[in-house]
Amino acid sequence: MITPLDIENKKFSKQMMNGYNVDEVDDFLDELTVEYEKLYKENATLKSSAEEMNTDMGQYKNIESTLQNTLIMAQKTADDIQAIAKQQAEQIVRDAEFAAKASVEELNQQLTIKQKDYNDLKQQFDVYKAKMESLLISQLELIKDMNDGV
Repeated sequence: MITPLDIENKKFSKQMMNGYNVDEVDDFLDELTVEYEKLYKENATLKSSAEEMNTDMGQYKNIESTLQNTLIMAQKTADDIQAIAKQQAEQIVRDAEFAAKASVEELNQQLTIKQKDYNDLKQQFDVYKAKMESLLISQLELIKDMNDGV
């Protein structure tokens, strides 16, 4: 690549006839050198900026990739937590149903025992009542026999 220094140091051979005006050529080369130097510096700056942008873009792509991976992991974690919570909820319901069944069975057993106790007490009362009736009848007959003997 030609540098501004190459343009500035370029020398042309002089011809005697039909040659260019040396001052005009030198002035033009000076202008060309200044303009080319500006373009050369601007080109170098743009190349540097492009390299920085490419580096930054690589970093941003890495960040984007990391964010995507993070989102995927977060979604997977949320799905796992949801599945675990569902399993725990189902277990709680099963445990509650089991406890309720056990309570119902225990209450049914207690009810059966209370009914048996009630029936036993009723039977004892009926026996006691029959004995009392029998006692009263025998006492009444004794009183009648005592009245008949008087």
